Amino acid sequence: MKDKKNFYLTTAITYTSGKPHIGNTYEIVLSDAIVRHKRQELYDQGDIYLDYYEGYYCDACESFFTESQLVDGKCPDCGGEVHLAKEEAYFFKLSKYQDRLLQYYNDHPEFIEPESRKNEMINNFLKPGLQDLCVSRTSFKWSIPVDFNPKHVVYVWIDALINYITGLGYDVDGNNGELYNEFWPADVHVIGKDIVRFHTIYWPILLMALDLPLPKQVFGHPWLLMGESKMSKHLGNVIYADDLVEMFGVDAVRYYLLHEIPYDNDGSITWDLLIERINGDLANILGNLVNRTLAMSNKYFGGIVENRGVSEPVDDELKQTALNMVPKFNKLMDEYKLAKAIDEIFVLLRRTNKYIDDTTPWVLAKDESKKDRLATVLYNLTEAIRFAAVTLESIMPSTSKKILDMINTDQRDLLNLDTFGLYQSGTKVTDHPEVLFARLDPKEVMAKVEKLNPPKPVVEKKKTPEITIDDFGKMELVVGEVVKCEKHPNADKLLVSQINVGDETKQIVSGIADAYKPEDFVGTKVIVVNNLKPAKLRGVESQGMILAGGKGKKLKVATADLPVGTIIH
Repeated sequence: MKDKKNFYLTTAITYTSGKPHIGNTYEIVLSDAIVRHKRQELYDQGDIYLDYYEGYYCDACESFFTESQLVDGKCPDCGGEVHLAKEEAYFFKLSKYQDRLLQYYNDHPEFIEPESRKNEMINNFLKPGLQDLCVSRTSFKWSIPVDFNPKHVVYVWIDALINYITGLGYDVDGNNGELYNEFWPADVHVIGKDIVRFHTIYWPILLMALDLPLPKQVFGHPWLLMGESKMSKHLGNVIYADDLVEMFGVDAVRYYLLHEIPYDNDGSITWDLLIERINGDLANILGNLVNRTLAMSNKYFGGIVENRGVSEPVDDELKQTALNMVPKFNKLMDEYKLAKAIDEIFVLLRRTNKYIDDTTPWVLAKDESKKDRLATVLYNLTEAIRFAAVTLESIMPSTSKKILDMINTDQRDLLNLDTFGLYQSGTKVTDHPEVLFARLDPKEVMAKVEKLNPPKPVVEKKKTPEITIDDFGKMELVVGEVVKCEKHPNADKLLVSQINVGDETKQIVSGIADAYKPEDFVGTKVIVVNNLKPAKLRGVESQGMILAGGKGKKLKVATADLPVGTIIH
């Protein structure tokens, strides 16, 4: 039985297909902030069956889609090209569990957050009717083999999802490890909005089929955009996390990510906004407050902060703001609304800065009879800073520690922020305060940015030599139909086709095996270079050439809906 004191949060599995950019980093930072604040076969029971899958396939996502799921004819997940494909596969009966899943949504309204993600799953997938899920593949061999049919491998998403429980020691025969018994079900899966479908439809249904408890919640976080566009190496707008950290520091980057990405909408990162947030929020509001307070404590009392109990009505508003901030902050953090939670901290910081203006310590210091009042003001400032620093621990852990170290307090427990005045009176603060965040010069920052993204040299595309119309006229292009096709005996990327061109059948060897299976190519009408001099390709004679474009699996053969033997002019 899971102990209520434990909290199990998971993130999506990171695929290291390239250097991670700052958008990839957001989920890890988000999950870290939240945490700081707090495979098997189904085949035997008849939920899996063998059939053929035919649909639009995205090579990049390794996923099939129906025509209705495509967006402008492209992959709905990555926006890439798709092509029709067909292969033998095992299927999981999602449709069998559709009503049960919808009922679970209704009984557990907190299961999917934000609400907009749940509405998307219901309207786009459940209401139209779930299609059974393809759970095995035969077109590649790098995944986990299906033990009852080794020709198949387990679809990567099935294997990836099962990791959430096998990583804890789940065992199909019931001999579960201690970690599984202690931590499952997970308190929350934190994942990107683009894979919500896998975690809120496929995953819970798999668990239902296994008669296992579902995770308590799935939080589908938004994306971080570069300006108004999704980050893409192709667009040249990628910002890398390590570059940002080197320029601004870890905590400044954490602050920006957690504050500028709303709960349910995509956030945006620009260099101008990043500079503005660091200079405005971190250097001015937070950093300046801490340094001014420490400087005045050292100047007027040799660094000793003492509560002498000389209060005025203006103190009450500051104290109440601090005490009100904590429950608001905790509630918003528990709801994963981190941007709004941070706003609550800065409400206190702004009020504390105003408190300095209201009480004018520099004026009090000129009147010896106001020394006790001055001491009380500086105590209140230090205690308000402590409240802010303790709550900032989950957001900016290094900065939080620096502040608490500089005011020399061991009162760092978030749960004890229910009383204003626990800072030990008579404590000596540091006499060498550290500048938490230096103001940035936008020109200097942009100079560094330019060095990170030097203009790429222009490479002139090599021009194909021009030909005359007489040269082109030497080529005879004719429509042919593939009547037989088989793999080349000595080359994996070549197919050997018998093509009827009207008055004869020609044998043509083509490098299209990555994109076409021999059995699927039969019956295709193609355009043939009919008068090409025969040549041997890896030991097999080729008596012509078929026209095609593209590379690898995205290669397409040029086709023509014309009678066999038609001359192309």
